[in-house]
Amino acid sequence: MSIDWEEINAKLPFEKNEDEYAMRKELWGQIDVNGNGFLSLAEISKGVRDVIAVDELFDCTPAINRAFHYSKNRTEGGEHGFDYIEFREFRLFLQSLRMFFEFYQAFDSIDEGDDRKINKEEFVNNKESMEKWVGEIEDLEAEFDSIDVNEGGEILFSEFVDWAMAKDLNIEVEEFEEE
Repeated sequence: MSIDWEEINAKLPFEKNEDEYAMRKELWGQIDVNGNGFLSLAEISKGVRDVIAVDELFDCTPAINRAFHYSKNRTEGGEHGFDYIEFREFRLFLQSLRMFFEFYQAFDSIDEGDDRKINKEEFVNNKESMEKWVGEIEDLEAEFDSIDVNEGGEILFSEFVDWAMAKDLNIEVEEFEEE
């Protein structure tokens, strides 16, 4: 599947500037339909589906869940505690949704069995892609073992995310036209 990264980036206004702040406020207002000033995971998921309206994002539940929990746990909890995102956390949610969506695309491309787990064989077979994303990996089997924190013999998405964040994984390759 080919991802339209330009569309994804345009629909997730997380940059710190006036234009994107205004876009975030508008997006927030459309997602917070009851106007209570905070969003649950269900409201966020519905907002990704109906307001942000990028099917690939909505279909990526693990990225939405991880971004929601990552964002709400980065602050000291607002008036409504750690079960909701408030507007002050919304920029981080959009930014982390973009990042975790990218990580999920990488994870999914390695998960040849489509079982939401990466086994050692799948990992080793995708050396070229991973090195394109994170740089040289000397010992793939040792790298796999270091990622498989729970020692289950497979890499789960949560383990992959932790590794990807530490490695600053980047799958969005810019294409330059020759002049």
